[in-house]
Amino acid sequence: MKLLVLGAGAWGTALAAAASARHDTALWSRDLAFARQLRDERSNARYLAGVALPESLSIVSGDPAALAAGCDLLVIATPMAGLRPMLASLREAKVPVAWACKGLEAAGTEGLLGHEIQQAVAPSISGGVLTGPSFALEVARGQPTALVAASAHAAVRQALVQAFHTPQLRVYENEDLPGAEVGGAVKNVLAIATGLCDGLGLGLNARAALVTRGLAEMTRFGVALGGHAETFMGLSGLGDLVLTATGDLSRNRRVGLLLAQGQALKQALASLGHVAEGVPCARAVAARAARLGVEMPITEAVVALLDGRVRPDEAVRGLMSRDPVSEKSS
Repeated sequence: MKLLVLGAGAWGTALAAAASARHDTALWSRDLAFARQLRDERSNARYLAGVALPESLSIVSGDPAALAAGCDLLVIATPMAGLRPMLASLREAKVPVAWACKGLEAAGTEGLLGHEIQQAVAPSISGGVLTGPSFALEVARGQPTALVAASAHAAVRQALVQAFHTPQLRVYENEDLPGAEVGGAVKNVLAIATGLCDGLGLGLNARAALVTRGLAEMTRFGVALGGHAETFMGLSGLGDLVLTATGDLSRNRRVGLLLAQGQALKQALASLGHVAEGVPCARAVAARAARLGVEMPITEAVVALLDGRVRPDEAVRGLMSRDPVSEKSS
């Protein structure tokens, strides 16, 4: 099997390295100088420090559409902001195309999910998402991980399983593409809220309440966008939420922790050195939920905090002072 992984950040590098053990795999960087550095050093010190790149992994740059010729699977591992132009460049692809970014399209859009972007710019391709609870560093180290290959197309799901499923990296199939994408997007927003909760020292009871109510919020939003409620109890919903909200490798959780310490958002983001998708995604989720009439109080509190309209303690107080309701109704 021949794969092209587009995006040499932490996640793209980890996926490409994992696949290269069994398949002819190339990792693409848009930056020619960075691609040369990866080839020369056989490591990605910028995004995945301490992990050696397998000699079997090719490092490439140049036109993605030209490089895709002869491949059996194309995997887009750019940040969410890069998905639209990458899909547009691959719109003539005849092989399965999957994306591994998580979020809603933010700036200047209607907050589209990945499959909605694909339908708009590359409607003829067979697309899907590779998602689930996964830190890139652990995947690169070969630590046990389970992912979800979600697509309406069996060929896409099966290609992802063939490419990545190993004893260390299990890949489960799911036909619910909207549900899987919503889980991967909203969990980043909820991780900011959980980091805030922990940073303020509110305790484990508060964290459990926040994660549980966040899952309910995620499910309401996902069902409104065509997802299946049961999807949110699986790896791409509950699994990814628990990992990202509580794991120390979570960049979005780190944002919440830093905001709780009194750092400004710009300062917190600068200290990460990586993209925290939950920040742009929070505003996109809140705006789209409002248009759908879906109540998402935790997401709204995160947006108010990111926008500087409330202090960390005020965001928590606002959530706790909401009127009592039935657990089933909201």
